[in-house]
Amino acid sequence: MSERVRIGILSDTHGLLRPEVAEALRGCSAILHGGDVDRQEILDRLGQIAPVSAVRGNNDGAWAEQLPETLEVTLGGLTFVMIHDRKQLTQDTGNADVVVYGHSHRYEEICEGSRLWLNPGSCGPGRFFQPVTMAVLETGENGVCRVERLDLPRKGGEIRRCATVRRRTAASAWETAEAGQATEAGPAEDTGRIPANIQDLIPRVIKDMNRGRPIAEIAARTGLSYELTEQICRLYATHPGVDLEGILRRMGI
Repeated sequence: MSERVRIGILSDTHGLLRPEVAEALRGCSAILHGGDVDRQEILDRLGQIAPVSAVRGNNDGAWAEQLPETLEVTLGGLTFVMIHDRKQLTQDTGNADVVVYGHSHRYEEICEGSRLWLNPGSCGPGRFFQPVTMAVLETGENGVCRVERLDLPRKGGEIRRCATVRRRTAASAWETAEAGQATEAGPAEDTGRIPANIQDLIPRVIKDMNRGRPIAEIAARTGLSYELTEQICRLYATHPGVDLEGILRRMGI
């Protein structure tokens, strides 16, 4: 891998391109967008910075019919497979080095053998006190790439950066070459114990969420784990109009 390429990776902008995001993308030779763009103007503005590859999200309307649901691109010697919702990835990822996805609004950077799963989180409107994040991936020589997580300020302040350097081994597996302060998130499904009265608690979670209560407070009020409360809020936020039955179904209950 001799070509050095700097790639901006973002998702779930939901109609908002923050000035900090545009500035962080300066110097990138390519931009990957994991869906839920919301409007063409966002892609047009990103395209003024660098060439854009984007997939369609579940909240992208008729304007986005030309966007594919899955996309494969090769940049800097790495093959990227893109999809909005990882759970909808039914095709074989083949020789993909990196799978880029979004939907959950939760940053994830997970190594599984020869594959790096990367969810840049959401850098659109802030929701439920979740961090506003994106990623920048820079390829290097000898199978090394640098993945940088960017936490953006909601109002003022500086961008917080945290990088991890990874290297492809002779067996084509990813390994951490130099650990930064980043923490690899576990699977989103690790939500803790689901109580028997979950059907009664979900409406309470939604009611408190609509009142603007933070996730930690909602979890304390309902007795649910923070992870499970966060998942309910995320499902309600990312699937407009979803009802109790829909949330239960998406949670596999």
